[in-house]
Amino acid sequence: MVKNTVLTGVLLLFILDSVALSQAHQQTMAGERTAVDLTIYNQNLSLIREERIIKLVKGMSHVVLPDIPSTIDGTSLHFISVTDPSAVRVLEQNYQYDLVHQAKLLEKYIGKEVEFIRVEPETKKEYTVRGRLIATGYYLQPQHGSPVPNYYSTGGMIAEIDGKIELNPVGRLILPSLAEGLILKPQLEWLVNSAREGQHKTEISYLAGQLNWNCNYVALLNKDDSKIDVTGWVTVTNNSGTSFRNAGLKLVAGDVNIVKEAFEYEARLAKSQAVADASAPQFKQTDLFEYKLYSLQRRTDLNNNETKQIELTSAKNVTAKKVFIYDGLADQWRYWYRNYSYRSQGSFGQQSNTKVGVFVTFKNDELSGLGIPLPKGKVRVYKRDDDGKEQFIGEDQIDHTPKDEEVKLYLGNAFDIVGERAQKDFKSYAAGHVVEETIEIKVRNHKDEPVEVQVYEHPWRWSQWEIIKSNTDWTKVDQTTLRFPVKIAKGGEKTVSYTIRYTW
Repeated sequence: MVKNTVLTGVLLLFILDSVALSQAHQQTMAGERTAVDLTIYNQNLSLIREERIIKLVKGMSHVVLPDIPSTIDGTSLHFISVTDPSAVRVLEQNYQYDLVHQAKLLEKYIGKEVEFIRVEPETKKEYTVRGRLIATGYYLQPQHGSPVPNYYSTGGMIAEIDGKIELNPVGRLILPSLAEGLILKPQLEWLVNSAREGQHKTEISYLAGQLNWNCNYVALLNKDDSKIDVTGWVTVTNNSGTSFRNAGLKLVAGDVNIVKEAFEYEARLAKSQAVADASAPQFKQTDLFEYKLYSLQRRTDLNNNETKQIELTSAKNVTAKKVFIYDGLADQWRYWYRNYSYRSQGSFGQQSNTKVGVFVTFKNDELSGLGIPLPKGKVRVYKRDDDGKEQFIGEDQIDHTPKDEEVKLYLGNAFDIVGERAQKDFKSYAAGHVVEETIEIKVRNHKDEPVEVQVYEHPWRWSQWEIIKSNTDWTKVDQTTLRFPVKIAKGGEKTVSYTIRYTW
């Protein structure tokens, strides 16, 4: 009797252990996303938040999450069971990205028997020969920072058939089955321990690369250059390896610090189907920390390998101003600024740039119809010709621009205004510790109308300087910039002359 009881107990323990072991190896496929929200940064980075229903057994089991971006940063993943947060733990996580590829399939069958389907030339009937695969004909080139390798052809397949080696064997290669370990799409596999059996509503969030956005602007200048229409477009690009349906979309603009190593992946115009109120802005702008957040006021689809454009802002008849700037030294002076070797040499600073730049400025305020923080991006400007046709007249890149700040666009150089800069005198005193330099700038206007030109000069020889003589009023913009505003009659010329003294 005692012996039977002991035997029964041992058998019961064996059964329990077998059940536990069986449960530990059960695999569950997570359901499709029931909701997804994207926060995309303009630095090739995105935060993805998903909701999925997962059916769990009690104890340990394997859970597979399909349709995961191939650019996921697995170290950033956060998981929680909304149904019972304390009942579920992820013990292990594997990111599986060994996707089906001809080269990978062939690698799995090196040294194994394969079949080649050949055609009898005379009868045109197919027949099968068997052989052993020796080489795939591909060379593997790993990609630094990316889990996805590149394969390059090395000249052809090699097989052993009927005891002989054949290069590029004739026939259609047939493999018996899909090799173990290869999958159709990237996926995550978790080892999960659950104290509660049944369906769990879960939230999953992670960072991924190759989801990016940028802003582009289109502007139309009126006939007399006094008004400008501005439209801002958000361009969202998805090369993450998966699609997102009915997704919430938020965009972050700002200089967010990111450790670059995490997203060194190789990179791989759709219209929205939603109908919105034409007068309502599509994005709502709010603050996020020290950045700006733009939330799309509807949901949208973002397919893999797709670029989507959405209007961000639009304003008409914004007050604008055309400005001419002549900077005779341009940026050359920056190479010499406060350099001991150059500051007392009279031959430096004699260069003359003849081009007069043309700029268009407007203010980003509510009065103009704008008044939201403008993300950095390229601005393309158009103007109608005498036939009423729009023509491209220039473009510029703007940085992140807060509201109530001025936007200044450099569109090119004026054709009919010419500048000329010359050093007229140079003297050195006090054993080279005092230098006086006289500069003369001439600006000629060949237009049929008067113009105002802002002449810019740069005291570059030393930080301690003073203007001891000038024939024109001037303004000190900053320590390295002087501005001389001059008005020039049509067909006229204006000369600016000043003497500057440096001491050290």
